[in-house]
Amino acid sequence: MEIEWTDEDPVNGTKRSVRASRFARQWTFKTRFRRYDNWKAVLEPSRDMWETLLDALERRYPRREGVTDEDLKQVRAIVARLPKEEGEPGASATG
Repeated sequence: MEIEWTDEDPVNGTKRSVRASRFARQWTFKTRFRRYDNWKAVLEPSRDMWETLLDALERRYPRREGVTDEDLKQVRAIVARLPKEEGEPGASATG
């Protein structure tokens, strides 16, 4: 299963394409900045990437587009384990 979307690169603010792929129960993320560039692996996906993936899976689930209960359960568990980003409600301040 592959899900693609566009977002803004947090480093330099340019538009990029993001692809999340599931193979053998493992999710991998890749990005590219132009249509004909090669995809580059993302070693540590951000919380925002995981949340976008979860949203896409939840929207596809009722239409039975290849999304299983196991997919939703797995991604929800990953998002729950990730630390909240600064500025989010419930994020703790360090210091």
